[in-house]
Amino acid sequence: MRVLHTSDWHVGRTFHGRDLLADQETVLTGLASLVERERVDVVVVAGDLYDRAVPSAESIDTCARVLSAIREAGARIVITPGNHDSAQRIGVFGAFAAAGGLHLRTKLSALDTPVVLDDVAFYGLPYLDPEPSRHALGVDGRGHAAVLGEAMRRVRADLRNRSGLGTMVLAHAFVTGGESCESERSIRVGGIDHVPGAVFDGVDYVALGHLHGAQKLAENLRYSGSPLAYSFSEARHRKQVLLVDIDSYGLHAVTQVELPVPRRLATLSGRLDDLLSDPRHADLEECFLSVAVTDEVRPLDLQRKLQERFPYAVHAEWRPDGGRAAAELRYADAVRGRSDHQIAAGFVHDVRGSAPTASESSLLEQAFREVETE
Repeated sequence: MRVLHTSDWHVGRTFHGRDLLADQETVLTGLASLVERERVDVVVVAGDLYDRAVPSAESIDTCARVLSAIREAGARIVITPGNHDSAQRIGVFGAFAAAGGLHLRTKLSALDTPVVLDDVAFYGLPYLDPEPSRHALGVDGRGHAAVLGEAMRRVRADLRNRSGLGTMVLAHAFVTGGESCESERSIRVGGIDHVPGAVFDGVDYVALGHLHGAQKLAENLRYSGSPLAYSFSEARHRKQVLLVDIDSYGLHAVTQVELPVPRRLATLSGRLDDLLSDPRHADLEECFLSVAVTDEVRPLDLQRKLQERFPYAVHAEWRPDGGRAAAELRYADAVRGRSDHQIAAGFVHDVRGSAPTASESSLLEQAFREVETE
């Protein structure tokens, strides 16, 4: 059997306020072509199908079209919810969807009941929120490792009653040794968020979700990563999915397949006038950009001016040469012995990098006189 391991679709996510639905649909619908070309039997999504527990109508429609395209290409689908999803909303029609080849594994009570497809048993572990899950599963310990340990104990107990099957577990967790990035929501609970890889011993392959960078923790323990980049910390990621060849004899091979990049991510720094005129930056005009402007005085309308040349400059900050940015002072120290006018003028200087002009000082004085009069 050939399985396509994916995770962290985050359908409906934005990138610094920019809508990504069209890009998400393009990349995810492309999985249908991969299913046909590589003769994939099953596509798994190891959590975070959506970006929020209550997805928008547009996100639901996009997801429905993607899943329909994958199903029409010939693959069955197994999905578990992640920490961004609502397990109840995703799984509400699970019993009916299974008849059409879409298997939604969302219930804690059924985490040790696999979906058996051909000669492989798929155990879908929904994201286990530690505190409610430990009560539901009767776990004394706290933290994600404790509840996942109990879940896997139940999976192994079920496996002892089965034979002649390959085994795959879908799990959404931060496994020790994984490398995180800025776009992942923390699942830290009580100071403990990592789960040791040994928790998953005893199965042929573990399809992990939550971390957005593709990572190999062991031959049979891997993150596929997210199909698109969702933060500038992912600029160097090579987005991919994993083709997993597995059968009743166990795991045979794992093959990486890179995904297309709808819009590259890049960072840029320099003085504003140089950034807007330098021809060397022409190849960045269609990239999502994070820009650091180094002018001594903070430029007015910084984002708007950048977007005149770089329409996808979604993040901009002022980092003046020499490393001087807004001063980090205790409030009491910053205002001690200073008049209201001096404090206001100091604020203007800290934010903009230059003192108020004579006309601006006059306006400030007028404003303070009006306040005192009232």
